[in-house]
Amino acid sequence: MAPLLSPSSSDHAPRKDDAVPTQPTTDVDVDNSTVLRKKATGVRRWLLLDYTGHARVVEAGKYAIMRRTGLPARDLRVLEPFLSYPSRVMGRERAMVINLEQIKAIITAQEVLLLNSKDPSVVPFVEELHRRILRFHRPTKAQDFQQLKEMEEEGKVDGKQAPEHRKGILKALPFEFVVLEACLEAACGCLDNEATILEQEAHPALDRLTSRVTTLNLERVRQIKSRLVAITGRVEKVRDEIEHLLDDDGDMAEMYLTAKMAQRHHETSSVCSDGMDGYEDTIENTDNPQELSFGATLNTISKDSRGTHPSKRHINDVQELEMLLEAYFVQIDGILNKLSTLKEYVDDTEDYINIMLDDKQNQLLRMGITLSTTNVVLLLFIVVAGVMGINIKIPLWNEDIGRGTPKFLWSAGGGTAATIAVFILVIALYKQKHLL
Repeated sequence: MAPLLSPSSSDHAPRKDDAVPTQPTTDVDVDNSTVLRKKATGVRRWLLLDYTGHARVVEAGKYAIMRRTGLPARDLRVLEPFLSYPSRVMGRERAMVINLEQIKAIITAQEVLLLNSKDPSVVPFVEELHRRILRFHRPTKAQDFQQLKEMEEEGKVDGKQAPEHRKGILKALPFEFVVLEACLEAACGCLDNEATILEQEAHPALDRLTSRVTTLNLERVRQIKSRLVAITGRVEKVRDEIEHLLDDDGDMAEMYLTAKMAQRHHETSSVCSDGMDGYEDTIENTDNPQELSFGATLNTISKDSRGTHPSKRHINDVQELEMLLEAYFVQIDGILNKLSTLKEYVDDTEDYINIMLDDKQNQLLRMGITLSTTNVVLLLFIVVAGVMGINIKIPLWNEDIGRGTPKFLWSAGGGTAATIAVFILVIALYKQKHLL
């Protein structure tokens, strides 16, 4: 196996004895050249955790990772930090590729490689994953031994019941499923936390908006709705990926890396043993060619049956992984339901705000109609007053002042009363036509 660890920058740093006197190099120049060389070759820092819990940081390029894990380049492209790929969980022959939220990892049957282990959002996941791997490596505790002792004592009495119970107690998930469960739990926990925080911020903002529609409240609700759409999309991608795995038993079977590794070792040992048996049969049956041919055919059939039987059993028996995925599918579906409920509340608030705005608009329209009608009626009265104020001879005012003043007052009062009557009549007509 090719070594994964590539030399660090300190290994290539020039010593004082090797420096050229005419062209002295500084530490900054060495660091810059090392960084540029790493970027050119695609070398990245990976956190490697093996099944014993031992952790170390390694620097490896794309081709070194491909040789170590057997993954094609297109699968590694999913883990590129500068490309926005949706959440993916892919099972391959020797490794799994995990791209869930901030977690970008490659899982094999004996180790896990994390790409962005220094990210502050990934550090808690790394610590939890390390604790789980240590528990996986040392699964037995004092209470487990006590339970096993009790089951053995029961087995002495019940006979056949003890092996089944003991098998249920000591049975543990494979290494790759321990890491996969940690990744799913971290991704679901992160999404659940963001959804809870958003829900806590959304309800007060929406309540303030319903009580008072202002520019500030509208801007807050707009930001909340944008965050809601983004989180909902991320949750749906994770949910769709888990649902896709649950719908395809073949994809789930590809994720049994430990079983496939054991199958490869079994096939290798079978080929070696069959080769030795065939060599011995060849020596014994050299005098009978027909028996030699028949024996070779039998060896081939038996070898093929041993090679294909574990995979058939493996494809049909994915209940363990199915139960694991179903648990997190239910959790992510609950998060999606929570976000859907919040989205319905936002939509209801928007509908309520639109109804309020429509009502305000109707009030303004009614006020405009009323003011326009008042304007028209007043203009009629002003026209009458203007006609009566023209400097012309009117026989009505030729009489003495004592008799002309009451007539003028009666004319002004009658015009005012007529204006009010016309206004009331027009408003009543509007109401009859349901315009007001």
